[in-house]
Amino acid sequence: MQNTRQIMELSPCEYKLKNSSHEEVFLTFQSLLENKVLCDIKLVTEDDNFIFCHKVVLASTSSYFHAMFTQFAEKNLNSVVIKQLDFTDLQLIIQYLYFGEIKISEKNVKGLLQAANLLQLQKVEEACCIFLYAQLVLTNCCSINALADLYGCTELKNISELYIGHYFSQIVEREEFLFMSLEEIVNLITSEEIVVLSEAKVFECVILWVKHDLESRNHFLPQLMEHVRLPLIPNKYIFKNVVGESLINNCLKCKDYVNEALHFHSLKSDDFVTIPNNIRTKPRQRGDSHKGILVVGGMWKSEAMSSGTEWYDPTFNQWQSVPQLNTLRLSGGLAVIKNNFVFYMGGYNSKGTYKSLDILDLSSTCPTWKTSVDMLVTRRHLGVGTINNYIYAVGGCDGYSCLNSAEVFDCTTQEWRMVSSMSTRRNFVGVGVLNNLLYAVGGYDSKDTLNSVECYNPCLDKWTPVAEMRERRCSMGVGVIDDVLYAVGGQNGLISLRSVEAYRPSTGVWTTIPQMHYRRCHAGVAVLEGVLFVVGGFDGASKLNSAEFYRPNTNSWTMVPAPMNASQIYLGAVTIDNPRYFKTFHS
Repeated sequence: MQNTRQIMELSPCEYKLKNSSHEEVFLTFQSLLENKVLCDIKLVTEDDNFIFCHKVVLASTSSYFHAMFTQFAEKNLNSVVIKQLDFTDLQLIIQYLYFGEIKISEKNVKGLLQAANLLQLQKVEEACCIFLYAQLVLTNCCSINALADLYGCTELKNISELYIGHYFSQIVEREEFLFMSLEEIVNLITSEEIVVLSEAKVFECVILWVKHDLESRNHFLPQLMEHVRLPLIPNKYIFKNVVGESLINNCLKCKDYVNEALHFHSLKSDDFVTIPNNIRTKPRQRGDSHKGILVVGGMWKSEAMSSGTEWYDPTFNQWQSVPQLNTLRLSGGLAVIKNNFVFYMGGYNSKGTYKSLDILDLSSTCPTWKTSVDMLVTRRHLGVGTINNYIYAVGGCDGYSCLNSAEVFDCTTQEWRMVSSMSTRRNFVGVGVLNNLLYAVGGYDSKDTLNSVECYNPCLDKWTPVAEMRERRCSMGVGVIDDVLYAVGGQNGLISLRSVEAYRPSTGVWTTIPQMHYRRCHAGVAVLEGVLFVVGGFDGASKLNSAEFYRPNTNSWTMVPAPMNASQIYLGAVTIDNPRYFKTFHS
């Protein structure tokens, strides 16, 4: 008789018995906790509340408790005081150690972050940081930055500092600014990331902060003025507002900084080599080179054909609406050249299918979509790939039939030309570029959903079949990271898919990787700094406004904390440089 909880593996000389009931062990521990049975340790908080637990469970789920109950004096005690923690926070942590889940909210995140930091629960600490990252706004960015600094959350601290720097002019006008500590003020005004029209704003905020509590702060003025870049302030302002400031006149060191600035302005251009080499004479070097994700051409209203265009800034975890296409349409092809020129081609709306090409120059001071040269073939649900300065439009549907044709746009000559056709008609096809070769993945041929893949070599103008995917897919997203081609989600002809598979030309084999959190077809896919982002899509029942990303080094998916402004399907996604003339932030 076979025991369903036990599996026996046979070999010619031995057998191995596996007990598959280990998951039930924790169910038993949970029951013991709830009923306070066989508990051998009492955790006491400083307010004299306590929780009964089991040493073996705590030691097996926390390195902090493992060390406590195996290496230190507490191993022989049946009661331990956990200092610095609130009873409610400790209770949530114990529930997490037994049940594997924890709910983070605005009310408990500060306490949980403290508890996770003390008890060395890295995953809980990371979850708290992700939550705070998603909550980052003008009213709390300074307190979040202080929390991140207190508990050594480096990434959250860096992000909040960038955020504060960008919002500097607004933050120094808020009441919270006046109650910042000296260290926080120094960190703020020394940052290279401050966004100000003039260094005069930095001078004004220093004077304002000192005057708010003049008696206790006046002696900090020289330390603060050391970091104000007075030489970069117009000479007229210095004479009018700085020289006449009583706090400056009563401080000898501060008067030295004023004289330095006046001397700077008196120098002729050929005398600039004599300027002292210090931070006060150097303009702030803001890091504006970070990248983001642009999504275009998605349907976001169920009652009408509408398209949404948004840009996601991962540094600040925010979605921002950006210029719309001149002719609203969806399910077109999206490409980017040199991270700054975005091309949207084809697509359809209630009036029909298009072959038009629109271009958005992100480096322009007023980015707007401009019409360019039409494709040679009308296409929707097409795949697009770029190789150098060439954009390939592949397959799709002309409004009546599935296509196997492909064409290429030369960005230098601004001309389209046809290239060799694929061996298979492919509507809702995914396209990726790997090693200067174009891969057409899956699709729909008007009869079946496909798992076949073919590869185009521009040098030979020839398509060649490659290994088939493990699953049939159309309407999937395709991305490439480190010589690996990923086919993400899609439909198999019956349902939307969570599954993802990867192809390595070196092995010629498709392999499965972990599934996404959500089923997604008609989603946008983009690769940003070695991370695969999947945006929006359709889960089989409704449109999605969520996004998630896959890190190959951890082989895991993570949800993007911020939702899109609208749920979208049939969208394209590309990675772009920070669009400096888009509005990036909202409060």
